[in-house]
This record gives sequence, structure tokens and C-alpha cells, in this order.
Amino acid sequence: MTRVHVIISSSSLISFSILTLFCSLQAIGVYSNGYQEFDRVHGLPGQPQTPAISQFSGYITVNKENGRALFYWFFEAQTLPSKKPLLLWLNGGPGCSSIGYGAAVELGPLRVKRNGTGLEYNKYAWNKEANLLFLESPVGVGFSYTNTSSDLSKLEDGFVAEDAYSFLVNWLKRFPQYQGHEFYISGESYAGHYVPQLSELIYERNKDTKNYPFINFKGFMVGNPETDDYFDSKGLVEYAWSHTVISDQIYEKVNRVCDFKLFNWTRKCNEVMNMVFDGYRDIDIYNIYAPKCNNPHSSSSSKSLLQRTRVPAGYDPCFEFYAEEYFNRVDVQRAMHANAKKIKWKVCHLKTYKFTVASVLPIYTKLIKAGLRIWLYSGDADGRVPVIGSRYCVEALGLPLQSQWQSWYHNHQVGGRFVEYEGLTMVTVRGAGHLVPLNKPSEALVLINTFLSGHKLLTSKR
Repeated sequence: MTRVHVIISSSSLISFSILTLFCSLQAIGVYSNGYQEFDRVHGLPGQPQTPAISQFSGYITVNKENGRALFYWFFEAQTLPSKKPLLLWLNGGPGCSSIGYGAAVELGPLRVKRNGTGLEYNKYAWNKEANLLFLESPVGVGFSYTNTSSDLSKLEDGFVAEDAYSFLVNWLKRFPQYQGHEFYISGESYAGHYVPQLSELIYERNKDTKNYPFINFKGFMVGNPETDDYFDSKGLVEYAWSHTVISDQIYEKVNRVCDFKLFNWTRKCNEVMNMVFDGYRDIDIYNIYAPKCNNPHSSSSSKSLLQRTRVPAGYDPCFEFYAEEYFNRVDVQRAMHANAKKIKWKVCHLKTYKFTVASVLPIYTKLIKAGLRIWLYSGDADGRVPVIGSRYCVEALGLPLQSQWQSWYHNHQVGGRFVEYEGLTMVTVRGAGHLVPLNKPSEALVLINTFLSGHKLLTSKR
């Protein structure tokens, strides 16, 4: 979900007195527990009283010299947290918040209510299956900040992976009880880059335990992921044409003037691609069959829209504006230990990003050979990173086939299709858009359960 927003970096997080307290805790040998308990969230404004939720949020420093820190929100598993795996969730953008999307409107146990008035319990939360960790990355996104403004001009995939790795290592020091747990990563959209690249970094550094801590990393799962520029762009255009968004004439012109193998498109290609995106102007490119939030400029506008428009169950087109309403509340920020005095929190919040990596398919090849568990899932109503492009990407890996393309079932209905290769499973989710856990929460919970457990999707209606 590529969007452009303006960054205003925040100032230093923790006062001198708090730092002094933490240094004292470190000196007496309770460093991790002291930090951990300081991060505990005892309750958020508008949070339902039941069920009880064990949650933490705060900052992890990833670069002391530059004063760079990333913000997280963590939920312990609802049952048996000492035995459940640890799952890190990343959103994409680049520049979109894993708290504003993943945690607050998709798969976290606490979802923001309409108009940002409070929270409601999500019965399909993924912390039913894992200890669930959300990270606002890269720096400049959400509550994450740097005291060195030049950091914001360095953002690219390698920089982001290094910071995420540093975050993970230091988070596990703060929460040492999870160091031995099986660890997985998941995410969506441009996290199709973030997740494999972080996975590769962990895999390589796990080979050098003299210099790096061992992380019990087992695999990753990505949803509607940007993977390879050529195949993703080709798939975007074919999806728009095959779903009647653009005319035959525009489709033919794209094929005539665009060479998606070029990292930078020509002027003529940019012009015709703008015509493709114009076809989505009056519908939601991220979910082509869902209603669009037509008046997103304020929460009051969203409210009036909802009074006029019947919204299908499970999807609200104005969800991101409710999240912004909620997380900009001072009482919410205080409860979450967020330092946001000098910024307005936004769901998507980046000024610049350097796109330097055209394809992560070579990483897939490496990590498949390494024996990691890898899944790719795709909501089939997404026009932005459509299933067609993802199928091209998977087929380009040239993996031996284990099971044919077939239906999987949920509640006696077809939940989608899937195909299994040696080392990778691809799954579609019928009727879901770009944000599968938002559009199809029950089906998404089945996916994460099946992925983490290593089981098979149900292939009969029983």
C-alpha cells in the first residue's frame, strides 16, 4: 500500500529520572523484568473489562548513538503463553503502522470501534494461537522515532531489516521468557519485502552464534505480498482488465508501452499506468467488491457516511480514520507509554523511501532450501497486490509440486484454494481483499492455526 505522508520526528522518549531508575534495575540484576513491567499496559481507555488481556507496549532502542527507537504492542497468548510460539506481525506501505492496521483493525485482540470511541474484543484474534508482537517499523512510522533526522533519508529495505533485527534481539532481552520459543514472522503488503528480508538476516546470523544470539526461527507467512516488481505489476494490470476495471484499449496500450522488467518505468508507461489506477478512483482498490470510504477527511465525515451507507458485516471502509482518532487521544498514548507530544499519529506516515530491491524471490529460494516453513496467502478481491501476480511469483520459483490446486473449506463453504509445493504453500481466501484478517477474520484464524501447527487445510465440507 504505497502512500505518501509527511514525517515530523518526535523528541527523546524517557526522562532522566526514568533512565536512572532503569540503570538501577540493571545494576541489581533485574534489568529485563524492570523494563518488562514498566511496559505492562494495565488497561486502555474504552477497553472492555472482560476477557482479561495481558498486554505490553513501549519502546526498544535499536540505535543508541542516533537515539532511534521502535514502538511495539505485545499480547500474550490467551492460553498457555509459556508453550505457544512467538509471532511477529509487520505491516507494509512502506510506512504503514502495524498497530494501526494489524493490531487495531485486523488480528489483534482489541479492535478500535467506529469513530475511535473505544475498543471491542476480537474473537478471531491471532493471540488465540500465539504470543503476538506488533512492531511499528521503519523508524518514523507511528510512534517510532529518531533523534537524528538524517536517519529518515536512509530508509530502504536493508536499513529496515537491520533495525527490525536489532529490535527483535533487544526485545527478547527484555522478555527473556520467550527466547526459547518457536519464532515466526507474518505480515502483509510491502511486508512482502520486510518479512523475507528479516527472515534471511535471522537465518544468516543464526549461523554465527559467537557474535549473535540464536533465535529459534521456524518460518514465515505473508499475505497479499509485494514480491517481485515485474510479476506484481503484470498481475496488477491483468487483474484490472479481467475484473472489468479498465478497457481493452487501456490494457492493450499498457502491454504495448510498458516493460515491467525495467526498475524505473518510462514516461509513457507511467502515463498509461495512471489510467489504470484512475479506473479504481471510485472503488476501493484494496477490496474491489467492498464499499469505499467516500468522505475520509474527518471522523465526523466518517460518521455521517455510516449513517447513510449500509456496511457489510466484518468490513468498514473508514476503519483507518477511526484508528487515527483513537491513537491520537492523550489518555490512550499515556496508557500505551507512547511519546507523541510533537507528532500527529497517522496510520501511514512516511516522507520518503528508497526502493532498491526489485525482487525477493532469491530469498525465497534460499530459505526454502534451508527448510523453513513458508506460506503465502492472498485475498482474491485485492486489486493492489492481486492474486494473479502472486501466482506468477510462486510459479517462477520452479518448485516441485506436492498437491494440485484445490479448494479448502471453512464452515461447510469454500474458503479459497490452495496449492502445495516442496517448501512452500500458497493459499487464496475467497472474497477477501488486501487485509485478509479484516475482511475474513474467521478464515484468517484458520490460516494462522494451520500454518503454526503444521497441519493441513480442510479439503472436504465436513
